[in-house]
Amino acid sequence: MHIDIDIDKDVCIGAGQCALAAPRVFTQDDDGYSMLVPGHEDGSGDPMVREAARACPVGAITVSETASG
Repeated sequence: MHIDIDIDKDVCIGAGQCALAAPRVFTQDDDGYSMLVPGHEDGSGDPMVREAARACPVGAITVSETASG
C-alpha cells in the first residue's frame, strides 16, 4: 500500500498539531503552515501519520491509501 498525504493549504491555520504528533513527517514552513518533511512525503511508515491528521483542529490533512504497483 502507498500512503498519500494531502495538506489543504487554504484550510491550514498553522496550529502545528501535526508536527507535534508526527515530527518525522510533518513540519511547518516559514509562515507557520503545515508541510511535509522533504523525503518523507509518503509518511515513511510512521504510525503517527493518521493521528497527526486527526489532531488537526481544522481537518486540513487527508491521509489515504492506494494500492501500489
